[in-house]
Amino acid sequence: MTDVILLWDSPLLFEKLFLEYGLECTRALSASIGTPYLPPCKVLIVPTGFGNENYTKIRAGIERNKKAFERFVEKGGILLVFSPLVPEYNYEWLPFKLKYELEENSCTPVPVGEHEAQKLVEGSHPPLGFDGYFSESEAKVVLEDEKGRAVMVVWEAGKGLVVASTVHELPAKEFFKCKVCGARKVKI
Repeated sequence: MTDVILLWDSPLLFEKLFLEYGLECTRALSASIGTPYLPPCKVLIVPTGFGNENYTKIRAGIERNKKAFERFVEKGGILLVFSPLVPEYNYEWLPFKLKYELEENSCTPVPVGEHEAQKLVEGSHPPLGFDGYFSESEAKVVLEDEKGRAVMVVWEAGKGLVVASTVHELPAKEFFKCKVCGARKVKI
C-alpha cells in the first residue's frame, strides 16, 4: 500500500524522509505514468530539478501526461510539485497557468491567508531557501517571498489538490499528517 510516489529516476533523500515519517514511498519513472505498473497513491511528488537534464531525465514523461495528472487530482489525489531548476519554465502540464523564474532567494516566507498547504514549511526555521518564484499563476497564492512574489500556490480540482512550491527545503511532516490522511488513494 503506497502513500507517496516520487517521480524520479535515481534514489533521493526524500525516500529516507518518508520512512522517518512512517509513510510508504515508491520511486517511479515518469514514463510509467498511466501504465498498470504504478500502484495507487495519495500523494504524487515531482521533486525539485525535474526540468533540468543535469539532474534527471523525467521531464518529457511529465510533460506528456497532463490528462493523467488532471484525473489523479480530480479523483482525490494530492499532486505536490517543486521547481524545475531552469531559468524559466511554463508548467503546461498542470491544469492551470503557472510560470516559474529561477532566482535563489533566502527569506522568511509571508503567508497569504490560511491554507493547510502552508504546513509544507511548518517548523522550518527562517530564512528558508527558495530557488525561484512564480511570475504568473492562475492558482491561489498561499506563500509569498519578502518582495511579494508567489513561492507557493494551490489549485483545488474535484476532490484533490495541486500544491506547487519553489521552496528548497525538505517538506515538513505536518503537511503529510494533514494531507495524506485526507487524500484518497488514486491510480495515476
